[in-house]
Amino acid sequence: MLKKLLRNFGPNPLDSLLKGAQKNGKKKFLLFWNRGLGDIALGLYGIVHRIRTYIPDAEITFLTRPNLEDGFILLGDVQIEVVPNLKRGDKVHVRDLIDPEKYDVIMENPDPTRWVSWQLGKLTPILHWQKKWDPLWEKFGLDPDEKYVGAHVQTETNYAYWRNWPLESWQALFEKITKGGKKVLLFGFAKDPEFAIPGVIDLRGDTPLFELLSLIKNRCEALVVPDSGVSSMIYFLKEDFPIKHISLWADPYMGILKQNVSSPNPLLEHIPLLGKDKNITNISPEEVYAHIH
Repeated sequence: MLKKLLRNFGPNPLDSLLKGAQKNGKKKFLLFWNRGLGDIALGLYGIVHRIRTYIPDAEITFLTRPNLEDGFILLGDVQIEVVPNLKRGDKVHVRDLIDPEKYDVIMENPDPTRWVSWQLGKLTPILHWQKKWDPLWEKFGLDPDEKYVGAHVQTETNYAYWRNWPLESWQALFEKITKGGKKVLLFGFAKDPEFAIPGVIDLRGDTPLFELLSLIKNRCEALVVPDSGVSSMIYFLKEDFPIKHISLWADPYMGILKQNVSSPNPLLEHIPLLGKDKNITNISPEEVYAHIH
């Protein structure tokens, strides 16, 4: 009970750490991150912001796995060190992977949920796009005169059981979209399950982050996503492009809904759909399709 009270009402550990760093002239920070992509915008942006509030000239480095490097590049003005072959969930001794003498402060277990809870409803995360990434969609051979509906079918995380929409619902939605004359682009890591529907183009496993964002930004008129890293990356991309961002939810106090701020993209139309009784399976394909056609 005492630990819980201290956690909820005690001093903010990040602020305490930063006050000490400020007092002692420390400005070289290393943060280890081996969790989700979406947390880069939802939590780590806030930590970077807080560090620079105390120490404007702070030098911030993230130590991370290879498939998160592009996400950290979008933060801007941070350094990235990649640990080859690191997989999500791997347990490592951070100080064995770096030269600890290079850094004044090493954060092996950043806790955005606690450290930057103050940001909710107040701080808008910003991800910075570069024009040189716009043409990346062209390598996929899509019709430049056609618009598509993007879909990230599975979150591919430990939270899949309540964040993921049923596969039969995706199947029904794709059938409606393609019969309505539009094509679907599938995003994600794994090619399973297969959707053998004419007009569904499976790009899963073929789109590193910049390619994926280029496709969504330049070719998709709508994006249907659960609470995932893809959803957060698109929502907080500071770039003007029109898109219907249709998000599927079981819990309204998660992800970008919990963040409770507008997208920095004024042309993004966010359409959050919440399952009845906090059950994502209660969102119907018909309800989703009504916002697409």
